[in-house]
Amino acid sequence: MSLTVAQGESLGIVGESGSGKTTLGRMLVRLLEPSGGSVHYRGRELTGIRSDLQMVFQDPVSSLNPRRSIGESVADPLRAAGTLTDAEITRRARELLERVGLDPRWYHRYPHELSGGQRQRVGIARALAPEPRLIVCDEPVSALDVTTQAQVLDLLAQLQRDLGLALVLISHDLAVVRQASDRVVVMRQGTVVEEGPADTVYDAPRAPYTKALLAAVPVLDPVEAARRREARRSSDGGGLRVGAR
Repeated sequence: MSLTVAQGESLGIVGESGSGKTTLGRMLVRLLEPSGGSVHYRGRELTGIRSDLQMVFQDPVSSLNPRRSIGESVADPLRAAGTLTDAEITRRARELLERVGLDPRWYHRYPHELSGGQRQRVGIARALAPEPRLIVCDEPVSALDVTTQAQVLDLLAQLQRDLGLALVLISHDLAVVRQASDRVVVMRQGTVVEEGPADTVYDAPRAPYTKALLAAVPVLDPVEAARRREARRSSDGGGLRVGAR
């Protein structure tokens, strides 16, 4: 595969479970090394973890240390940088909590005291701490209810506008990706099968796999549902099998 993320752009990566989305995301921030090829950042090959490339993980429960307060979790990247005093680190961590819509007075609260959406906001604040230029969001709203999903996506969009961030949004949820992405990459079995502007990919897909993936999305309109069932049957007849979640 080959893909590019531009400065300030929101790139959605979509595909069924097992298509390689999370593996790709971890390679972008160098949590995993590619077995072949290379990753370039701002014109140079990326050979190690960089503070300006950060990740928001799918499960905020497992990605936050339950023995550390949320303020300390946000402060950890600041402390690792070694450029601020303890007082400055605490002040900056409180500012970041407030930036993502949390009360800065909650600095000493623990993850179990927060809701799922609040914990994910902590994860976003922690990713913002090193002042990154690109953030990879791996299924950032999949564990949240619909209302909270919308709130977190709105937060990410606002941060992107305010800070000029590039976002890579990984999800199996086609509606989430369309809402939050400028461009979309469709993956299957570790390869890119289609790429383009979000509206083009969704309204006029070219690849049979993309068409089948979109046809698998449930709809309330019975006429449209019947049309999509027929599209899936036609695709399956050609040897294509798509699992929907």
